[in-house]
Amino acid sequence: MSGEPSDEELEKLREEKMERLQEQRGQEGQGVDEEALEAQREQREAQKKAMLRKHLTDGARKRLNTVKMSKPEFGEQVEQQVLAVAQSGRVQGKIDDEKMKALLEELRPEEKSFDIQRR
Repeated sequence: MSGEPSDEELEKLREEKMERLQEQRGQEGQGVDEEALEAQREQREAQKKAMLRKHLTDGARKRLNTVKMSKPEFGEQVEQQVLAVAQSGRVQGKIDDEKMKALLEELRPEEKSFDIQRR
């Protein structure tokens, strides 16, 4: 036997190399999918910000940003509500700071109160 690998060994090596290449392509494909999803997410975020800029005054936007900083979940809920109202066409002009206060008051979750009575 000379130093040459047999046909069987060559075939095995080819299969292993093909498997490695397919794995690499699969990983690269996932990266592309993630990049596409990230691009879509960024595009939706940009559209959302543009709509908020269009329908909110500076004061209302500042108030919403303040709410989002302190209570992110509630801020997102308010943002979605503002977008829904704007998309439905129920906004005449822009939402100013006073209207934003009223909307925040309306959407604010009920506070739980505890009455502690001592005997």
